[in-house]
Amino acid sequence: MFQPGSTVLYRNIDGPRLASVRPCRVISDDARGLLLWLARGSAVLVEQALDGRGIRAMPFTEWVTLDTHVVPGTWQGPGLLKFIPPDVDYSVWFFRDDYDRFTSWYVNLEQRALRWDDSATGGARGIDVIDQDLDIVIAPDRSWQWKDEAELAERLALPEHYWVPDEAALWAEGRRVVKQIEAGAFPFDGTWTDFQPDPSWEPVAEVPPGWDRPPVPRA
Repeated sequence: MFQPGSTVLYRNIDGPRLASVRPCRVISDDARGLLLWLARGSAVLVEQALDGRGIRAMPFTEWVTLDTHVVPGTWQGPGLLKFIPPDVDYSVWFFRDDYDRFTSWYVNLEQRALRWDDSATGGARGIDVIDQDLDIVIAPDRSWQWKDEAELAERLALPEHYWVPDEAALWAEGRRVVKQIEAGAFPFDGTWTDFQPDPSWEPVAEVPPGWDRPPVPRA
Protein backbone atom coordinates (compact mmCIF):
# COMPACT_ATOMS: atom_id res chain seq x y z
CA MET A 1 0.00 0.00 0.00
CA PHE A 2 1.11 3.55 -0.69
CA GLN A 3 1.15 5.90 2.27
CA PRO A 4 -1.41 8.74 2.31
CA GLY A 5 0.29 12.04 1.54
CA SER A 6 3.07 10.45 -0.49
CA THR A 7 3.65 11.14 -4.18
CA VAL A 8 3.18 8.43 -6.78
CA LEU A 9 3.60 8.61 -10.54
CA TYR A 10 0.62 7.69 -12.70
CA ARG A 11 2.33 6.55 -15.90
CA ASN A 12 0.52 5.80 -19.15
CA ILE A 13 2.36 3.36 -21.41
CA ASP A 14 1.50 3.15 -25.12
CA GLY A 15 2.93 -0.14 -26.26
CA PRO A 16 6.69 0.18 -25.71
CA ARG A 17 6.58 3.97 -25.26
CA LEU A 18 5.99 6.17 -22.25
CA ALA A 19 3.02 8.39 -23.17
CA SER A 20 2.62 10.50 -20.03
CA VAL A 21 3.66 10.84 -16.41
CA ARG A 22 1.51 12.58 -13.79
CA PRO A 23 2.72 12.97 -10.20
CA CYS A 24 -0.20 12.58 -7.80
CA ARG A 25 -0.73 12.79 -4.06
CA VAL A 26 -2.07 9.64 -2.38
CA ILE A 27 -5.37 10.40 -0.62
CA SER A 28 -6.10 6.84 0.45
CA ASP A 29 -5.04 3.31 -0.42
CA ASP A 30 -7.16 0.53 1.01
CA ALA A 31 -9.36 -2.41 0.09
CA ARG A 32 -11.58 -0.17 -2.06
CA GLY A 33 -8.65 0.94 -4.20
CA LEU A 34 -6.15 3.75 -4.67
CA LEU A 35 -7.38 7.36 -4.62
CA LEU A 36 -5.06 10.00 -6.07
CA TRP A 37 -5.13 13.80 -6.37
CA LEU A 38 -3.55 15.62 -9.32
CA ALA A 39 -3.28 19.30 -8.46
CA ARG A 40 -3.61 22.13 -10.95
CA GLY A 41 -0.18 23.44 -11.88
CA SER A 42 1.62 20.15 -11.24
CA ALA A 43 4.60 19.31 -13.42
CA VAL A 44 3.85 16.52 -15.88
CA LEU A 45 5.57 14.80 -18.78
CA VAL A 46 3.97 14.00 -22.11
CA GLU A 47 5.05 12.26 -25.30
CA GLN A 48 5.22 14.42 -28.43
CA ALA A 49 6.49 14.13 -31.96
CA LEU A 50 9.74 16.00 -32.53
CA ASP A 51 7.77 18.78 -34.27
CA GLY A 52 5.78 19.40 -31.06
CA ARG A 53 2.50 17.73 -32.07
CA GLY A 54 0.75 15.20 -29.87
CA ILE A 55 -0.86 11.91 -30.78
CA ARG A 56 -4.30 13.48 -31.18
CA ALA A 57 -3.07 16.19 -33.54
CA MET A 58 -2.67 13.82 -36.49
CA PRO A 59 -3.95 10.54 -37.92
CA PHE A 60 -2.64 7.46 -36.15
CA THR A 61 -1.18 6.28 -39.47
CA GLU A 62 1.14 9.30 -39.34
CA TRP A 63 1.90 9.08 -35.61
CA VAL A 64 3.33 5.56 -35.86
CA THR A 65 5.88 6.72 -38.46
CA LEU A 66 7.33 9.54 -36.36
CA ASP A 67 10.12 9.73 -33.80
CA THR A 68 8.89 10.99 -30.44
CA HIS A 69 10.27 12.23 -27.15
CA VAL A 70 8.94 13.02 -23.68
CA VAL A 71 8.77 16.71 -22.81
CA PRO A 72 7.86 18.61 -19.62
CA GLY A 73 4.52 20.33 -19.24
CA THR A 74 2.06 21.55 -16.63
CA TRP A 75 -1.37 20.19 -15.66
CA GLN A 76 -3.54 23.10 -16.74
CA GLY A 77 -6.99 21.86 -15.82
CA PRO A 78 -8.70 21.94 -12.43
CA GLY A 79 -7.53 19.48 -9.82
CA LEU A 80 -8.45 15.89 -10.63
CA LEU A 81 -9.29 12.91 -8.44
CA LYS A 82 -8.32 9.54 -9.89
CA PHE A 83 -9.66 6.35 -8.37
CA ILE A 84 -8.09 3.02 -9.33
CA PRO A 85 -10.13 0.05 -8.06
CA PRO A 86 -8.27 -3.24 -7.54
CA ASP A 87 -8.30 -5.94 -10.21
CA VAL A 88 -10.21 -4.05 -12.91
CA ASP A 89 -9.26 -2.62 -16.29
CA TYR A 90 -10.30 0.98 -15.75
CA SER A 91 -9.95 4.00 -13.50
CA VAL A 92 -12.59 6.55 -12.50
CA TRP A 93 -11.78 10.25 -12.69
CA PHE A 94 -13.75 12.94 -10.89
CA PHE A 95 -13.81 16.09 -13.03
CA ARG A 96 -14.23 19.48 -11.38
CA ASP A 97 -14.72 23.08 -12.43
CA ASP A 98 -12.53 26.09 -11.66
CA TYR A 99 -14.28 26.46 -8.29
CA ASP A 100 -13.42 22.87 -7.31
CA ARG A 101 -17.02 21.70 -7.71
CA PHE A 102 -17.70 18.21 -9.03
CA THR A 103 -18.97 18.20 -12.63
CA SER A 104 -18.77 14.62 -13.93
CA TRP A 105 -17.27 11.18 -13.67
CA TYR A 106 -15.01 9.87 -16.41
CA VAL A 107 -14.23 6.18 -16.82
CA ASN A 108 -10.84 5.70 -18.43
CA LEU A 109 -10.70 2.15 -19.76
CA GLU A 110 -7.13 0.92 -19.39
CA GLN A 111 -5.21 -2.27 -18.80
CA ARG A 112 -5.07 -2.59 -15.06
CA ALA A 113 -2.62 -0.67 -12.96
CA LEU A 114 0.63 -2.40 -12.03
CA ARG A 115 2.44 -0.98 -9.02
CA TRP A 116 6.15 -0.35 -8.63
CA ASP A 117 8.22 1.09 -5.81
CA ASP A 118 11.87 2.07 -6.17
CA SER A 119 11.95 4.19 -3.01
CA ALA A 120 14.24 1.76 -1.19
CA THR A 121 17.01 2.74 -3.62
CA GLY A 122 16.16 6.44 -3.69
CA GLY A 123 13.80 6.28 -6.64
CA ALA A 124 10.14 7.06 -7.13
CA ARG A 125 7.03 4.92 -6.75
CA GLY A 126 4.04 4.67 -8.99
CA ILE A 127 1.61 2.73 -11.15
CA ASP A 128 1.72 1.83 -14.84
CA VAL A 129 -1.43 1.64 -16.97
CA ILE A 130 -2.05 1.15 -20.69
CA ASP A 131 -4.79 3.47 -21.92
CA GLN A 132 -7.23 1.60 -24.14
CA ASP A 133 -8.73 4.82 -25.56
CA LEU A 134 -12.42 3.99 -25.14
CA ASP A 135 -13.94 6.06 -22.34
CA ILE A 136 -17.29 6.74 -20.67
CA VAL A 137 -18.46 10.22 -19.66
CA ILE A 138 -21.05 10.31 -16.84
CA ALA A 139 -23.12 13.32 -15.79
CA PRO A 140 -24.08 13.90 -12.13
CA ASP A 141 -27.53 12.37 -12.84
CA ARG A 142 -25.66 9.24 -14.08
CA SER A 143 -26.68 9.65 -17.70
CA TRP A 144 -23.71 8.47 -19.70
CA GLN A 145 -22.19 8.20 -23.17
CA TRP A 146 -19.27 6.47 -24.82
CA LYS A 147 -16.30 8.59 -25.87
CA ASP A 148 -13.56 8.11 -28.49
CA GLU A 149 -15.14 5.18 -30.36
CA ALA A 150 -13.85 6.59 -33.67
CA GLU A 151 -10.33 6.92 -32.30
CA LEU A 152 -10.44 3.31 -31.10
CA ALA A 153 -11.64 2.07 -34.51
CA GLU A 154 -8.94 4.05 -36.34
CA ARG A 155 -6.19 2.54 -34.21
CA LEU A 156 -7.54 -1.00 -34.26
CA ALA A 157 -7.02 -0.90 -38.03
CA LEU A 158 -3.26 -0.92 -37.34
CA PRO A 159 -2.86 -3.94 -35.03
CA GLU A 160 0.88 -4.13 -35.65
CA HIS A 161 1.25 -0.74 -33.94
CA TYR A 162 -1.67 -0.62 -31.53
CA TRP A 163 -1.55 -1.66 -27.88
CA VAL A 164 -5.17 -2.82 -27.36
CA PRO A 165 -4.93 -6.63 -27.48
CA ASP A 166 -8.63 -7.59 -27.24
CA GLU A 167 -11.40 -5.32 -28.51
CA ALA A 168 -14.17 -7.64 -27.30
CA ALA A 169 -12.75 -7.71 -23.75
CA LEU A 170 -12.47 -3.92 -23.79
CA TRP A 171 -16.14 -3.43 -24.69
CA ALA A 172 -17.17 -6.09 -22.16
CA GLU A 173 -15.32 -4.26 -19.38
CA GLY A 174 -17.01 -1.03 -20.42
CA ARG A 175 -20.46 -2.63 -20.31
CA ARG A 176 -19.73 -4.00 -16.82
CA VAL A 177 -18.94 -0.48 -15.64
CA VAL A 178 -22.13 0.84 -17.27
CA LYS A 179 -24.16 -1.53 -15.09
CA GLN A 180 -22.49 -0.03 -12.00
CA ILE A 181 -23.17 3.48 -13.26
CA GLU A 182 -26.85 2.82 -13.92
CA ALA A 183 -27.24 1.15 -10.52
CA GLY A 184 -25.59 4.07 -8.74
CA ALA A 185 -23.13 1.64 -7.21
CA PHE A 186 -19.82 2.72 -5.67
CA PRO A 187 -17.96 4.77 -6.75
CA PHE A 188 -20.88 6.32 -8.67
CA ASP A 189 -22.95 6.76 -5.49
CA GLY A 190 -21.75 10.24 -4.59
CA THR A 191 -18.66 9.13 -2.69
CA TRP A 192 -15.93 11.77 -2.99
CA THR A 193 -18.00 14.14 -5.12
CA ASP A 194 -17.70 16.66 -2.26
CA PHE A 195 -13.95 16.10 -1.83
CA GLN A 196 -11.97 19.25 -1.13
CA PRO A 197 -8.17 19.26 -1.19
CA ASP A 198 -6.25 20.70 1.72
CA PRO A 199 -5.54 24.32 0.72
CA SER A 200 -1.97 23.93 1.95
CA TRP A 201 -1.18 21.29 -0.67
CA GLU A 202 1.17 22.64 -3.28
CA PRO A 203 1.35 21.27 -6.84
CA VAL A 204 4.34 19.06 -7.56
CA ALA A 205 6.94 21.45 -8.97
CA GLU A 206 9.09 18.80 -10.66
CA VAL A 207 8.52 15.20 -11.70
CA PRO A 208 10.64 13.10 -9.31
CA PRO A 209 13.74 11.30 -10.61
CA GLY A 210 13.09 7.72 -11.63
CA TRP A 211 10.06 8.58 -13.77
CA ASP A 212 11.75 6.92 -16.77
CA ARG A 213 12.30 3.51 -15.20
CA PRO A 214 11.30 0.59 -17.49
CA PRO A 215 7.59 -0.30 -17.55
CA VAL A 216 6.45 -3.07 -15.24
CA PRO A 217 6.37 -6.31 -17.27
CA ARG A 218 2.91 -7.73 -17.90
CA ALA A 219 2.17 -11.43 -17.89
